[in-house]
Order: sequence, then structure tokens, then C-alpha cells
Amino acid sequence: MSHMFITSRLKPYSRKKNTSLLQETTSVNNIFMAMKSLTFLAILSILALTLPSAIASDHLQDFCIGVNSPANGVFVNGKFCKDPKFATADDFFFAGLNKPRAVTNAVGSNVTAVNVNNLPGLNTLGISLVRIDYGVNGQNPPHTHPRATEILVVGEGTLLVGFVTSNGDGNRLFTKTLNTGDVFVFPEGLIHFQANVGKSPAVAFAALSSQNPGVVTIANTVFGSNPPINHNVLARAFQLDPKVVMDLQNKF
Repeated sequence: MSHMFITSRLKPYSRKKNTSLLQETTSVNNIFMAMKSLTFLAILSILALTLPSAIASDHLQDFCIGVNSPANGVFVNGKFCKDPKFATADDFFFAGLNKPRAVTNAVGSNVTAVNVNNLPGLNTLGISLVRIDYGVNGQNPPHTHPRATEILVVGEGTLLVGFVTSNGDGNRLFTKTLNTGDVFVFPEGLIHFQANVGKSPAVAFAALSSQNPGVVTIANTVFGSNPPINHNVLARAFQLDPKVVMDLQNKF
């Protein structure tokens, strides 16, 4: 009897203890979830405050005319900037892009760039332009723009164009044959090319998303660097005889 009495007395206590423990656990979980929610909200708040500043930092004023000397400059953003009070319409003007350019180089193309270096009003505006003239069988050989996406429109002729994706994407080739009026986009930093596959000269115009997009021509960079890359390094990279590599280096 005494044993049964003790057991019956302990059971209610045990249930109360378990109920209390469950309530405490639930309370802790609720606090933890609340803290997670607060952390998430805090991150969102920080992003909301900092993102506009990051975006706005590309354009700190209406314009910033590029000059080669800081003597008369007042703001610095990309290039030294002309005092806005002295800006003129000529700072935003470039003439003659309608005129065909002579094609005399080995690759059979001539690129005329309009960027911050010859159109100073482009400074800080994040855009530039090129005209590309192609001789018969000419090409704009594989190259990249490290700071810009490019959108190209064919003005005259027929071009085979394409770009290659990065290693992580399997180096896939995206290619298309373009005729007059056709448009193609080359994503920033990816190797791309254009080749004239028509029976007459061709011309294209391209806009780039940087005032100074830069260009890295693959063949010139690899085989024409100064000083030259060790020929054994290139021989292994391209799986070529070192003598073939040295011959290629001599061409650049």
C-alpha cells in the first residue's frame, strides 16, 4: 500500500515537471525565432541603407569632364574633372564616325573607339562607343572587355559573331550569323569575336557599358606580352612544341 501511495503521489509531480519543461522549451524556441527575425530585419535594413550609396557612387554629379591635368580641376572621379562652370557642348561631341576607316592590319579590321580619352564628356557616365570596319575575310579577333558588356549592331554586311562562357559553365560557344540591322550582346569579361563572312566589306557599331571598357586581345596578350611569357609555360598550356610557341611569339 505504501508503495502504491508513493507512486501515485509522484506521478502528478512528474507530469507537472514535464509540462513546465515543455513550456520553457517552447519559450526558448520563440525567443530564438524572434532573434532570427530581428537579425534578418537588421540585415535588410543595412542593405536598404548601403545599397543606394553603392549605386550612387558611380555617378557623383551630373557630369565630370575629363582633363589630362588637374591644374584647373575641382572634382576627382575617374579622370580629373573640368570645373562644370567651364563645360561646353564640345566636351560632349565627337564627329566623323560615319566615315569608313582603312583596313590595313593583319587581322583585317579597324576599330575606332569613342571613349573618355577622346570624348571627355563621357567621364563617369559609364558608356562608350566603337565603329568597326571589316575587310573581306577580316575579323575582330577573340578578345575581352574587362570592364564592359557590349551590344553590337551591324550597319552593313554579314558577320559571324560569338562568345564563349567561363570555365564553370563548360566554355560553351554562343554564335550567330548577323546581317544588316541585326543586334548581338557580348556579356562583360567573356571572350568574343566577329568575322566578316560576306563577299564585301562590313561595318558595325557597338556600345559598351563603361567610359573606358578596356580590351584584351587574346593572341596579342598571350604571345605578344612584354616581356614574353616563358615559351615552356605556353607550350604546356597549349599542348604545342616549344619551337611552335617561339615562332608564334615572333609574329607578335
